[in-house]
Parts: sequence; structure tokens; C-alpha cells
Amino acid sequence: MYSQGFCSPSSVFKSHFIRSSQSREKNQTNREMWRSKARSILLRCSIQSSSASIQNKVLQSKTLTTLIESPPFHFSRLLSLSTQNPRFYSNDSNVNHGDEINVFDETPPLISPDSLDPFSVSYENDSQIENPNFVSQSNDTDTTSSESEVELAVDEQIEVVDVGKLESVLQFLQSVSSKDGSIEESLEKMNLDVNEEFGLKLIQTPNVNGHYLISFVKWASQKDKSFMTSRIVDALVKAIGDGLRPIQKKEVYSLWDLIKEIGEKREGVLNTEILNGLIASLCMLGRGKAAKEVFDKYEEFGCEPDGNTYYFTVEALCNRKIFDGAWVVCDKMLNSGKLPDDMKIGKMIVSLCKGYRAKDAHMIYLMAKETNKCVPMWSVNFLINGLCRKSESVKLAREVLQGLSGDSRKLATKCFSFAVRALCQYKDIEGAKELLFEMIKEGPAPGHPVFNSVITALSKAGELEEALKLVEVMESRKLRPNIYTYTVIINGYVKGSQMDEAIKILEQAKKTHRKLTSDPYHILIRGYCQLEETDKALNLLNEMKESGILADENDYKDVIRSLCLNTLDWETAEKLLEEMKENGTSLSGNSQGLIKAVKELQKEESKAPQESIAA
Repeated sequence: MYSQGFCSPSSVFKSHFIRSSQSREKNQTNREMWRSKARSILLRCSIQSSSASIQNKVLQSKTLTTLIESPPFHFSRLLSLSTQNPRFYSNDSNVNHGDEINVFDETPPLISPDSLDPFSVSYENDSQIENPNFVSQSNDTDTTSSESEVELAVDEQIEVVDVGKLESVLQFLQSVSSKDGSIEESLEKMNLDVNEEFGLKLIQTPNVNGHYLISFVKWASQKDKSFMTSRIVDALVKAIGDGLRPIQKKEVYSLWDLIKEIGEKREGVLNTEILNGLIASLCMLGRGKAAKEVFDKYEEFGCEPDGNTYYFTVEALCNRKIFDGAWVVCDKMLNSGKLPDDMKIGKMIVSLCKGYRAKDAHMIYLMAKETNKCVPMWSVNFLINGLCRKSESVKLAREVLQGLSGDSRKLATKCFSFAVRALCQYKDIEGAKELLFEMIKEGPAPGHPVFNSVITALSKAGELEEALKLVEVMESRKLRPNIYTYTVIINGYVKGSQMDEAIKILEQAKKTHRKLTSDPYHILIRGYCQLEETDKALNLLNEMKESGILADENDYKDVIRSLCLNTLDWETAEKLLEEMKENGTSLSGNSQGLIKAVKELQKEESKAPQESIAA
């Protein structure tokens, strides 16, 4: 503890000696602590400078390098040990002994200006350093040693890409033609030292012919078996099917031949993502059978299909209208429980519905709901519409609608309308009414099309009182029945020969609407003509004229035929014929011939009595 050569001749100086020794010991401890911190900073600077020098050397030699992303293990371990040693801290220090000083941090810890003074740093040997070859006793040797360590670590993990040769190969592949002979022979003459990084840089360069890339990969793998890696094959698949240029059929099939060869001869190279990319390219080409062939090879190549695998395969098959094969793939997907994302599920449902496989699409929908997938509403619309095409699947559509809730139910007005109309079409009127009142109770609010569908079905079935009750429900919900609603009910009464009730509905329609169309009048006119009540039919025709409603050819035709056949009033019929000509409408030749025949018949009948009197 005491300096050599010091001696105390008397007790007077002894106390002064002790105080001086304690002060020097404290200063020595502080110097050791700051020496450790300074060495850490110097080491960090040396590592940065050495890394920069290595990069400069590589760039000057026209090479591309992939630098290590993190320091070697012995770097961090050594620095951690040196900075955590409590011997580097004085007893009076406020520094937390548990904190590490990491020389790889972007912001170094604060250091006092005195500690950066080169004269305050001791160059003694430190017993705390485990590897004396890594950090030496001086700053100069510190820098040299650390630089050599970094160079060694980097050299062990770098794959060098010769930029000059890479540019030569790219220029060759972009300019070569099929008439230039074998590509492999030209590549051999270049004396290339290929590795994975070289291959990736080449493959990822745009605007290179896919055939030539495949030829290069085959040649490089023959030269070095380790060249064929998953990264190389994945990059090749993406380069051919990236969508930046039109996908070429021959390139994709050549790629498939290469992948088959790899799968048969090499294990562990192919993966699910690679095969998915190939199927996606075949899907874009519309090659359903080829996509199914790739799908069938997954197990043989040691790959497991995922949701994207099933999606691309099903889409490729549906594009070629191979719906039976598409359902086989869908069935495997349902058994595996691996579904694609929500949008792709929706597209699969739409594709199957377009192929009249709505029941199969419904099974995919159920699986999606079980796995908490959010199926897009536009695909649900397709599903409901597809299920409503057949009577046996309408109930499934109703089940789907009952499972909707929240915003999905609010946006499903068209879906409910499809289902109600289908139930009415297949004469399930009770089911349609139940669904209608379910909409009134839980939403979405039914509109005119839904009410009119049920009212039409009730009117055709002769349940006119029920139809009128629904009209009252419409009015209670502030929905004014439109002309079509009244026309449907009028038609029901006319079919039952209840003309008085039909006229009441017409009067009610007049109160609701300022101007009607010709449809209710046409039904009433035909009804009166069939009942041989020609005068009432003629009155309705005149009422149409007074109301400004243009009667069509059928209205005139029905009244004229009734006048000729029932009342033999050919004179009125001729007047109606003249009105038609004025309105720009024409009567068929048969009706005009009927008027002439009745006219001649009456003239003959009128001549017969006169001749008998004269005789």
C-alpha cells in the first residue's frame, strides 16, 4: 500500500503519511474505474473504424458484402465481464454496479472530461481482462487487436459478390437470344464463382428472361450442389410470377419441371411458400389441372398445405369450371381446419356459387363462422342468392340470415329480400310471413319489395284478407302502398270475380295516389269483358281518358271485342278504332276484321225483313 522509498523518521509525520496514502489509494481506485470506461469507449471507436475500413476495402475491390448484424458472442461477453467487475469502481462512486456499459449502444455513457485525458489513463496490466490478446495494455495495441478480431469475425460470415462479374452475367442474360447456342457453355467461359448471394442478386434483378434464370440456376446447382437453397428457389418463383410483366406459360411450366426435379432429388429445399407461389402463377394463367397437380405433390415433397394453398388451388379450378375438383380441395381444407384470410374466403364462396355449388359454399361459410372469421357481406349476398335458387336450399338461406347480427344484419336488406321472394316463389307463404315479421321485429326494416312479394303470394293464393292486413301493417309503418300493391290485390279479386271489391280497392288507390297507371284499369276492363259487362268496361276506358291515362292497344282490343261479340255494337267499336288511330296506336287485323264482319251481318239482317215485306 505504501510507496517504496518512503520512511517516517518521527511520529510527527506518521499521521500525515497515513492521510496521504489513503488519498493516493482513493485516487488510484478512481483512475482504475475511469480507465475501464475510457478503454470501453476506445474499443467502441476502434470497432467502428475497423468496420468502416473493412467496408471501404470491400467497396474499393468492387464487391458487394453482407455485413454481420450483431457482434460476435465473445465481444459482448468480454465487455460485459469487464464492465460489471466491481473492482473498477471506487467506494465513493455513485455509479450503479448493476448497469452494463455496452460499446455497441448508439449513445455512450457520460464520461468526465478528465477521464478522456490520455495522461490520466494507466497502461498497467489489468487482471480483470480474461483474454489479454483481445484488449492489450495500451491504446495502440487495443485498436490493432480489436480491428483484427472484427475483420476475422466479418470474414467468417460474409459471402462476397463480385459486382463486375454480376454485371457481365446480367448483360449476357438480357442480350442473349435462342440463336446464340447453349447458355451453359457461355457461363462456363466466364469463370464464375457462384454463391447464394450472387444468385439472389441475379434472380432479383428485373427484366431478365425467366427461361434464362432457370437455366442459370440449373447450371449453378450442377457446379455447386450447395447453391440450390430454399432462398434461391423462392426468389426464382417470385421473379417469374411477380406480376411486373406478363406471366409466360412456358416459363411457369419450366419452373414446375425444375421444382419437381428438386422435390424428387433434394430434401428440405422446397417449402409451402414456394409451392404456393407456383400455384398462384398457374391460377393467373387459368391452368386448373396443373394447379391441382402441384397441390397433389405437397405431401410427397414434405410440405403441408395452408390456407393460401387451398385458396389458390380452388380459384384455379373454378376459373376452368372444374367445380367437382374444386370441392375435393375444399373438403380437404375443411377437414384440416386451415382457412385463408377473410377476403379469400369470400372469393371462394362467390366462385362456388357461380358454379351452382351454393351448398358447398354454405359449408365453407359455416366453418368460417366456427373459427370466428369475418366473412365479407358481398360474399354473403352471393351465398344467399345462390341458396335461394333451389327450393331445397332456401331453408339454409334462412338459417344464414338468422345467424346475422349487428351491422351485418343491418346491411343485409337485399339478402332478406332474396329469401322472402324465394319462399313466396316456392309457395312457402307461411315461411315468408314469418321472415317478414322477423324483419319488422329485429331488422333490417322491410321495404316495399318485401311486402309486395308476400302480398302477391297471398293474392295468388286467394288469401285477400291477409293481403289487406299486410297493407294495413305497411301503413302503420308509414310505408305508403304503391300502385303495384293495389294492382296485385285488384288482380286477386278479379280472378275471384269479386268486381265490387276490386272497384273498392281502385277507389282506395285513387285516394292514396294522385295519378294511377293503366295496370289496375287494364285488369278491371278485362274482368268486366270476361263477365260480359261491356258497359262498365267502356266506362272505365272513358275514365282513363278523363284522368289523362293513356290506354294501350290491349285495353281497346278487349272493349272492341266485347262490343262486337256481346252487344254487336259495331258503331261504338268503329269510334274506338278511330280514337286508336288518332292516338297513334293500331289494332290487329283480326279485330278490324271482326268489326267488318259484325257490320255486314247486321246489314244483312236489316235487309231480310224489308225483302219479306216487299214480297
